[in-house]
Amino acid sequence: MSISALLSMGRCCCRCCCPRGLWMLSAPCCDDRRMCVCPGPRRIGIPVGSSSLPLFSDAMPAPTQLFFPLIRNCELSRIYGTACYCHHKHLCCSSPYIPQSRLRYTPHPAYATFCRPKENWWQYTQGRKYASTPQKFYLTPPQVNSILKANEYSFKVPEFDGKNVSSILGFDSNQLPANAPIEDRRSAATCLQTRGMLLGVFDGHAGCACSQAVSERLFYYIAVSLLPHETLLEIENAVESGRALLPILQWHKHPNDYFSKEASKLYFNSLRTYWQELIDLNTGESTDIDVKEALINAFKRLDNDISLEAQVGDPNSFLNYLVLRVAFSGATACVAHVDGVDLHVANTGDSRAMLGVQEEDGSWSAVTLSNDHNAQNERELERLKLEHPKSEAKSVVKQDRLLGLLMPFRAFGDVKFKWSIDLQKRVIESGPDQLNDNEYTKFIPPNYHTPPYLTAEPEVTYHRLRPQDKFLVLATDGLWETMHRQDVVRIVGEYLTGMHHQQPIAVGGYKVTLGQMHGLLTERRTKMSSVFEDQNAATHLIRHAVGNNEFGTVDHERLSKMLSLPEELARMYRDDITIIVVQFNSHVVGAYQNQE
Repeated sequence: MSISALLSMGRCCCRCCCPRGLWMLSAPCCDDRRMCVCPGPRRIGIPVGSSSLPLFSDAMPAPTQLFFPLIRNCELSRIYGTACYCHHKHLCCSSPYIPQSRLRYTPHPAYATFCRPKENWWQYTQGRKYASTPQKFYLTPPQVNSILKANEYSFKVPEFDGKNVSSILGFDSNQLPANAPIEDRRSAATCLQTRGMLLGVFDGHAGCACSQAVSERLFYYIAVSLLPHETLLEIENAVESGRALLPILQWHKHPNDYFSKEASKLYFNSLRTYWQELIDLNTGESTDIDVKEALINAFKRLDNDISLEAQVGDPNSFLNYLVLRVAFSGATACVAHVDGVDLHVANTGDSRAMLGVQEEDGSWSAVTLSNDHNAQNERELERLKLEHPKSEAKSVVKQDRLLGLLMPFRAFGDVKFKWSIDLQKRVIESGPDQLNDNEYTKFIPPNYHTPPYLTAEPEVTYHRLRPQDKFLVLATDGLWETMHRQDVVRIVGEYLTGMHHQQPIAVGGYKVTLGQMHGLLTERRTKMSSVFEDQNAATHLIRHAVGNNEFGTVDHERLSKMLSLPEELARMYRDDITIIVVQFNSHVVGAYQNQE
């Protein structure tokens, strides 16, 4: 049977809801059984990195079983990339390798209209010979380093910043894209009118518009929320009289981390309205600022402004479309505010904050400072059910997703899960043609009865730093899906200290020859005695996240393969990864303790 015949016989295989580590060739995303118009196979029964083929016979029709010889020879990955293309890959066509938990949205029959097969697509499957073994192509170590270090950034904090001795030595950050363009964002800034530093990672979905806007704006809202009444009055008077404004933040940005100049005036006007309201609400009698309350208010107010700007619109057609794109896409956020020994983490969504603690024996332990807001969090499930009628108890979360579609239960933007149906229709009908012609924006989630179903309110965690608290890792879920938190902390800790706390080499049930064991021991010895090639802790962590083998060591061949994947394939294996590693000054932290 020809490959084209096989393709035409398979059921629809849109790649948006795949359980982790399994190919799915048969689970349908459309109502009929026509040829799939989405580019790529789905996963069912073949563990990634395994040569065995356990099957789920009850979930797979007979014709699709014929695909497995092609999978073994890596032929399908060659076919689908040339046979089909997708207009809105960030909405419906994500990855055959991506676990369901990694995707923000699951497919819906309405999404099937987004993909169209290439003209004469079958020509790509005819007259071509497919080798039984794939061609090998590996990047050289310098090429690997060039890719890994393209977005790295480091900042060393002055020991004395003019206000107090800083408890932060510095931070390293980096990003590795999987989506094109990358949907993750990062931000870091020093508060100039108050004390402390802000650092955050932002994970976008349904595009990068919302994560970009939040990464630009959220820190200003937090900084304004932390300002005393007198300073707010000074800033407002300066604006009224046309004088230069007091700088609020000092940004620490990589050249690739940009600001939207076109929307700066709109963003400033919304921020000014916010501080004017703070002035009216605060009479200046109280000088104490509650950091937790300030973080919560800043998150909620920014999300409210994003929604309001989309409803009001803008006479400028470009800005009008921009604010709508921001509102209809979404983003999670994990932000840390460090002031002396006071560490606050505000989290909305499923990015994480992890504290690296060095024990007395030199080993490392991980302390989680955030909770994922998804179906694995029982308290989040209970919260959602309590906020809606009992009649919706079975529909508000389906297949571990909000209304069966959205994985994070808290996020900025995503007005499709917040606005009423009438408001959505009114905004779309009065919006630009690009929005009105988009099937996704017009699609109403199923069982949509009592909105809002989604909130941007963060969960704030407080931790008082101790001398044994050495660093903080902020990262989007692209990292946590590939590495356990304990491994993350151990790798960063060993990198920062240069000390390796030896553990017995675990082979996890694999049959290892004496030669292979000798190679592992030699690699460990070489790793200990050599100078690290990474000058950035976040880069070092990404190298392990992407290149680690089953024995927990970096495999250059695997790393090279993963980094040489083209854009349309990279998202099949992993998500965008964004990491910030903050290193604390133990001497300063200890001095704070001694003063008390």
